[in-house]
Amino acid sequence: MSKVVWIGSVVLGLFLSVGVVAAQSTANRSVEEIRKELMQLPYYGVFDFLAFKYDKGTVTLMGYGYHPGLKSDAERAVKRASGVDTVVNKIEELPPSPNDDELRWKVYYAIYRDPFLSRYAPGGGMLWGHRHAGGVGFNAIDFADLHGMEPAGYFPIHIVVKNGRVRLIGVVDNEGDKTIAGTKARGVPGSFEVSNELAVEKHQEQ
Repeated sequence: MSKVVWIGSVVLGLFLSVGVVAAQSTANRSVEEIRKELMQLPYYGVFDFLAFKYDKGTVTLMGYGYHPGLKSDAERAVKRASGVDTVVNKIEELPPSPNDDELRWKVYYAIYRDPFLSRYAPGGGMLWGHRHAGGVGFNAIDFADLHGMEPAGYFPIHIVVKNGRVRLIGVVDNEGDKTIAGTKARGVPGSFEVSNELAVEKHQEQ
């Protein structure tokens, strides 16, 4: 290989490397903006759960909307983020049900008023958006049908109820907290099934 060809190959490799890094940086910025937009939705709460995936300008929204209008509001919010060209909205709107509403609040109080889990409640210092900010090692958490999606939410433990079936989705500090949350939810009468899909945060070693 001649010296000129070798230098040309090195320069081309450097340009390609810079391009890849720049593209990744742009994608990371878009992901953070999308998460920020979702978390600023005024009616997004503990009984909803939103997740998304970003791929070269296309955002896929998934999850569950308890509050009427959350699905359309989330789509409008995401479109404001930089780098977003297309939004595929697969958020499932939960059907209205007085029985489900009663079950939601009973499970909420059972979990968030528990002495061991109360630190996860609003004001307890462990809101997901601050304490569990996502990022490296978090995106691959498998929330069943939401595998590979980026989770977004202020509540560490989201309570999704549909037709008497309860799903706990979110992230807690340890296996003990996950077990307690599941036990508390199963102790609430009126549910047909409780699925404990809480993830345990992996703390990086210092």
